[in-house]
Amino acid sequence: MEHASHLDIVKRLKRAHGHLAGVISMIQEGRACVDLAQQLHAVESAVTNAKRVLIQDHMEHCLGHGMENGAKGATEALAEFKALAKYL
Repeated sequence: MEHASHLDIVKRLKRAHGHLAGVISMIQEGRACVDLAQQLHAVESAVTNAKRVLIQDHMEHCLGHGMENGAKGATEALAEFKALAKYL
């Protein structure tokens, strides 16, 4: 299922991919550990933000609208929410 947020998530993941490729190059070049740590932090932040957007969008659209439209029952929505909660 595609959501409006998926394009934003792809952009965030491409940014993380670029940072990660940069870190690999930096390691191969023997760059300073502080610089590496800074770039790894940028990778981690980009992935974390992408995950957050994905989960929030899913909870709003798939769970929320699914229950409103009768496509999901409360038990099913709760089980799905519990499954998502472990990734928060």
